[in-house]
Order: sequence, then structure tokens, then C-alpha cells
Amino acid sequence: MALSVIWVCCRLIQEALFKPPLERGRLPCRNGLVYRRGMSKSPATAPHLHRTGQNDREQPLGARALTLIRGDILALRLAPGEATSERLLEAAYGVSRTPIRQALAELIREGLVVRAERGYAIAPFDLRQLEEIFEYREVVETAAIRMACGRATPAELDALQEAVDRSLGDSTPESWFAAGLDVHVWLAELSHNRFLRDAVQDCVNRTIRARWLVASSPPARAAAHREHNAMIALVRQGDAEAAAEAVRRHTRDVRTQVMQALEASRRLFGARGFVSGDSAA
Repeated sequence: MALSVIWVCCRLIQEALFKPPLERGRLPCRNGLVYRRGMSKSPATAPHLHRTGQNDREQPLGARALTLIRGDILALRLAPGEATSERLLEAAYGVSRTPIRQALAELIREGLVVRAERGYAIAPFDLRQLEEIFEYREVVETAAIRMACGRATPAELDALQEAVDRSLGDSTPESWFAAGLDVHVWLAELSHNRFLRDAVQDCVNRTIRARWLVASSPPARAAAHREHNAMIALVRQGDAEAAAEAVRRHTRDVRTQVMQALEASRRLFGARGFVSGDSAA
């Protein structure tokens, strides 16, 4: 299973790296969902989700540029370590310098872009930092789901279950990132503790690109869906110990799969795609 997932990941990476760039000067609408940082993340009302599509032209240019660039980074069409500049991004996405700068500022905050000696670069993978984030994530997620077992309402759990089932068909990195597909963030929201929720959200933002290497595999998505269903069922039962153990086991499995997939992708990304030490990834 692990070897087949890694093989699929490598094939998907190859396909992504050799896809043509966005058509010059074109800003296509994407029927996805855009996460607005700082808003509530309740699965019952989901006010943090802004659907793009018919009203996409009304979206500020900076937000539109951010959605498109972020999607291309997550899809690996902009490869880890790849150098870029405001001028190159202006030409590629058909927007002016100011929206590009706004998008870059947010992408730097999300850990997807870093400043380089000349301009910017797509953030390389930092394996050490990823290991530390997964360790931290395990701590905050188990605390959050324990609280959720005593605080989540049936209506919240029903809404979360519906969203998780629906999201199984969302296989693009853009929609996966924007819709808050990661059930862990929503479970943390059900703890009704905003600090735990924000901590889990930050971990997800910093690992989502690496996790897409695994989540882009249909078998891996199906397995994650089964495990997420089990977590929701345990929260519904109010079994805090079993729920915490399920999250702990799931997080460690995902970490193993992600690190294996990254190691297998070294030849494809090259030396510039990875850094060591305490640099941001």
C-alpha cells in the first residue's frame, strides 16, 4: 500500500511539473472555495468559505491572484525552490504589481513563498520543520478532539459529516485547500476553543502542500475518509480517549506517508526543492 501510494505520488508530481503554465494574461474562474483567514470556521454555517464562479469578477484582484498562485503552488505547477519575481507573476496571471505584492505577502505568511536574493522563490520543503510541525500537531489535535467530545452538538456533527462525505470528490489542490477539506480543522472548531482551532489551522496551512502528495492518491483519500468517519463517530459517542488515540494514530500514519513521498520525490524536485535546518517550509 505504502509503495503504491508513493509510486502514484511520483507520477502525479511528474505530470504537474510538465504541465504548461497558465495562459498568459488570463484569469480563469475556479469553482472552488476560498478560505478567508480570521473568520469563523464552523462547519454548520461555514461563513469563511467564499465560492468563486459567477461572482468571481467582484473578488478583489489581490484575492484572485492569491487563489490562483496558491493553487499552482499546491499543484506543484510552481515547483519547490523555483525562482520567481513580481514581473514574472504579473505576466503569468495578468494582473498588476499591487495585487501580486498583496498575494506574495500572504503566501509568505502561509509559508508557501520565501524571499530570495533576487526576488522570491517558491518555498522548498524543509523536512526537519515538517517533522516538528507534525509533532506539535499531534499535541494540539488530541487536546482539541478531547474537548470536542464533550462540547460538539449533534447539529454540528451532522454538518461536518455531510461536508466530509461531499469533499471526497474534491480532488484538486485548490478546492482542497480553500474548502477547509481537512476534517481536523473542523474537529478543532468543535472544541469551541479558538486557540486550539487556530493552532490546528496553522499546522494544516504549513503542511498542506506536502500532504497533497499523499492526498492526491485516490486510495489515500479513500483511506483518510474512512478514518475521518471513525473520528466523527467517536466524538458523537463522547469517547474522548478513543477519539484522541484515533487522531494520534492517523496523524502518525500521515506523517510517515508524507515523509516517504517527499524522500521519493527528491530526484524530481532536485536539490533546490529541499532545505535542511530551521528554515521556513
